[in-house]
Amino acid sequence: MKIFEIIGGAVLLLSCALIIIFGLMQDQKQDQNMTSAITGGSYDSAYSKNEGNTKEAILKRWTKWLMIIFFIVTLVVTIVPVYLK
Repeated sequence: MKIFEIIGGAVLLLSCALIIIFGLMQDQKQDQNMTSAITGGSYDSAYSKNEGNTKEAILKRWTKWLMIIFFIVTLVVTIVPVYLK
C-alpha cells in the first residue's frame, strides 16, 4: 500500500467521522404543521432572520464542506492509483 493511499484513507476516515458527529449535533428541522397553525406558531421571528449566524448554520456549513471534501478525496483515492501503475 502506497503512502498516498494511507493518507487518503486517513482523510476519508476523519472526514466521515466528522460528518457523522456534525450531523448528529444539528437540530431537527421543525415543519409547519397543524399544531403550529392552531397555537399561532410562526417562523417570522428575529431568530429566523439571523439564522446564518447560529450554531445550526455553522454546523450545516461545516457539514456541507466536509461532504465535498469526502467526495473529492474518494474520487482521487479511487481514480489516481489506476493511472499511477
